Formats: sequence, C-alpha cells, structure tokens
Amino acid sequence: MLSLFTSIQIFDFFYAIPLILGTSFVYAATRQEEMSRIIPGGIRVSLWITGFLAAIFLLMVIIF
Repeated sequence: MLSLFTSIQIFDFFYAIPLILGTSFVYAATRQEEMSRIIPGGIRVSLWITGFLAAIFLLMVIIF
C-alpha cells in the first residue's frame, strides 16, 4: 500500500519548510504593509498551505 512512499525519507519534508514560510510571508506582505499584521498573516497562510499539503498527502496515501 505504501510502496510509492517507501523511498521518502523524513528529511525530504524539511525542504518544504522554507518554501512554505517564504511563500506565506511574501503573500502576507503583499496584502498588508504593517509588520505587526504581516507576521500573523504569514503564520495563518503557512498553516493553510501546510494543511492543504497534508490533505493531499493523505489522499495520495489512501489512493495509492
């Protein structure tokens, strides 16, 4: 069942962390200009992206 994911090491997921954070904070910075609003917005967007990626990953585990 997990034959597709047997070659994935846990350290491969660490590459997603800077990509998610960078994308989230750039997106939040384009929406607000105050630093006090950028940081919470970036954290909120990063949680949305992480949740979406986790849902897609679980869907792929179930299907494959």
